[in-house]
Amino acid sequence: MQVSPENFPALVLNADYRPLSYFPLSLWCWQDAVKAVFLDRVNIVSEYERTVHSPSFEMRLPSVISLKQYVKPALYPAFTRFNVFLRDKFQCQYCGKPEDLTFDHVVPRSHGGITRWDNVLTACAPCNSRKGGRTPAQCGMRPFQTPHRPTVHELQDNGRAFPPNYLHDSWRDYLYWDAELEP
Repeated sequence: MQVSPENFPALVLNADYRPLSYFPLSLWCWQDAVKAVFLDRVNIVSEYERTVHSPSFEMRLPSVISLKQYVKPALYPAFTRFNVFLRDKFQCQYCGKPEDLTFDHVVPRSHGGITRWDNVLTACAPCNSRKGGRTPAQCGMRPFQTPHRPTVHELQDNGRAFPPNYLHDSWRDYLYWDAELEP
């Protein structure tokens, strides 16, 4: 059975051998990884058994690569739905349920509330509907935490409970989920 090279992404590490990002996990398709090798922008740290070749050249696909130039990571993550949910550990901040999650504006938009870190919480659809266009105080609902702008470090810490579905063995030395995934 022939396995397609598309199934061989490369884990991308910064020059300090830490992943560029955990959320999403910094992965490059094999074509981008091979191109970066030829442009001398990365070092190959580990390889798959799988090879690719042209008429005059053959190489094993990289499974882990590290950048040659250090990229300074951002202190604060981008404001995205996924990052809000990760900050709030994928739980409704009113009842704790992990299903049917939505954004809730603590100060409703109808009252001038804006969509930003310090005014948005994760809420399940039933709690968000129950709260409606009121503040939590007006409807007797108390969130578990005050909304805030998280640091990248905080999101990484929260993410320990949510490892990716697949981790190649060659990546395990560079990721913090390893101890929690052992059988």
